[in-house]
Amino acid sequence: MPEGDAVWRTARRLDAALSGRVLTLSDFRVPRFATASLVGQRVVEVAPRGKHLLARTDAGLTLHTHMQMDGRWTTGPVGRSSRAGPWHEIRIRLANDLNEAVGYRLPVVELVRTTDEDRLVGHLGPDLLGPDWDPERAVKNIESAPNRSVGEALLDQRNLAGIGTIYRAEACYVAGVSPWSAVRDVDGIHALVEIAQRQLVTGARDPRGGTRGDPRGRYWVYGRAGLPCRRCGTRIKSAQLGPTGSERIVAWCPRCQPDTVGRSA
Repeated sequence: MPEGDAVWRTARRLDAALSGRVLTLSDFRVPRFATASLVGQRVVEVAPRGKHLLARTDAGLTLHTHMQMDGRWTTGPVGRSSRAGPWHEIRIRLANDLNEAVGYRLPVVELVRTTDEDRLVGHLGPDLLGPDWDPERAVKNIESAPNRSVGEALLDQRNLAGIGTIYRAEACYVAGVSPWSAVRDVDGIHALVEIAQRQLVTGARDPRGGTRGDPRGRYWVYGRAGLPCRRCGTRIKSAQLGPTGSERIVAWCPRCQPDTVGRSA
């Protein structure tokens, strides 16, 4: 699933292609909105909200999409962007006189009044890459469930929006915090949140170097299970973390990130 930085970059591409221009093509290929049309409406902006995308028009409508695991948006000159994948995978096409944007395999496509956006994204915590970023509020949200593992708390979009499995693993590693530790046992939740925010900002600007700033080895622990830790040489571990049915992979170094109360994961 794209993380907040990837969604932010996608929003920038969509905004550059669509904003300020009147739509000449609006093709919804989802049953619920098969007859909907945005033709004649001017796109005001395309904004990210955590892992969500919100395309707003001057008619007071918002197109809400979420890419989840398999979705993606392509942009390009009219007639070219839709060649980026099979036609049967297209869920929506939007075009103006110059550019088009095509959404492939989008599992979430919704059209609502802009005044009703909170119904879709109002549950989200402060966005690490958004104008509403508030580290104090994010920390307060996380600490409201002190018995929860810090790894689960970071991934909960109701606490703070934008972190996925990559930045959960990387932020915990840089902070020296085990993702398995209970929130109540972690000193420095504020520092952990700030590390995650800095990492996402860096990734949004230029993803090539990952969290290490090195294209040859982009990550400290993510995707490196079984390999030696870049700092201490201990083998990186990985496991599923989260409630049953919602587990997500997490990686960590047992030596650099000891559990705060000595438990083994």
